[in-house]
Amino acid sequence: MTSSLTESAARLRDVVVAATDGMIGREQMAELIVLAAVAQEHLLVIGPPGTAKSAIVRRVAGALGGRYFEYLLGRFTEPSELFGPVDLRKLREGVVETDVTGMLPEADVAFLDEVFLGSTAVLNTLLGILNERRFRRGQTVHRCPLRVCVGAANALPDDESLAAFADRFLLHLFVDAVPDNQLEALLEGGWRSERAAVGACADLSQLSLLCDAVAQVEMDEARSALAGAIRTLRGAGLTLSDRRIVKAQRLVAAATVLAGRTRATQADLWPLFYVMPTQTAQAQAQDALRDTLAAAANPTLRAAVEHAALQPVSRVARLLDAAQACLERPEDDATGVTLAEAVLREIDANFDAESLPQELTDARAALVARAGVQG
Repeated sequence: MTSSLTESAARLRDVVVAATDGMIGREQMAELIVLAAVAQEHLLVIGPPGTAKSAIVRRVAGALGGRYFEYLLGRFTEPSELFGPVDLRKLREGVVETDVTGMLPEADVAFLDEVFLGSTAVLNTLLGILNERRFRRGQTVHRCPLRVCVGAANALPDDESLAAFADRFLLHLFVDAVPDNQLEALLEGGWRSERAAVGACADLSQLSLLCDAVAQVEMDEARSALAGAIRTLRGAGLTLSDRRIVKAQRLVAAATVLAGRTRATQADLWPLFYVMPTQTAQAQAQDALRDTLAAAANPTLRAAVEHAALQPVSRVARLLDAAQACLERPEDDATGVTLAEAVLREIDANFDAESLPQELTDARAALVARAGVQG
């Protein structure tokens, strides 16, 4: 069982890598889509226009090989634009049925941009699909294969009814434009990604295997730690609804199977960060849970863990990848030397000689030799 989990998790890691090739700073979003899909929950992404939200969802859907539906909602969006038109042939017979062919009710992965602009009729129907995976309209009752829905908006809504709808997205991610120090990488990656097609890296059977394994995860150890983390948050003045607390267990279990394990530990509690509904609450939770998340790690969801935990242990996998990428460059590549020096600085900033893991010790030695040869 564990070997099959590890293999399936590795395939989903391939999905993340393919989806984010050239997309600087968006690995975290791709990983959270994968986490949400395995947990059978949904992701809300808040950020300004032009931050590659739709591009990442398209790429993840393409790499997973599932059916994809995307729509930009507006104030005048009709339900038929998302769910399909009424079947006129059946209507002539006095039967109200909806033709859902190629529409949201048939999608495995969905992206709804400006999701809070939908009308009451649209959002009420969406709730049934998000919560129950069922589409009901007239005499049509359709079981939806939806794995994950990603909603996007520029900001969280102030309206209470819309805030309640936002709460149905268990994971919340806040994204910003790429910072100044990564502009060159953004330009290089964007130029490359425009010419690269993303092929299927996995299939939905592997995703299904991981979804089925979520229910079999042994949660006793993690449940006690999760309860302690909730008490810590409450002590810091941060509260979550009972529904979000209970559902957070699914994210912890999903993180566990994506790490190739069947027993959840404190190292798998990091998704709790993304359950916090606002950016301010996430920052406060990160500070309050610093000790709780000290051991957070996941070989499949590296960027998401690192952003949540901000701890040296969570950076090991990324630093190893960065070191390997430097070492694979030609020896006469001056850029490789610059990158090697940058990775060395980050390793030394996060670890001293006593705390440096053995695999990073070996990688550091190779980087020093590489920089020495060139310099």
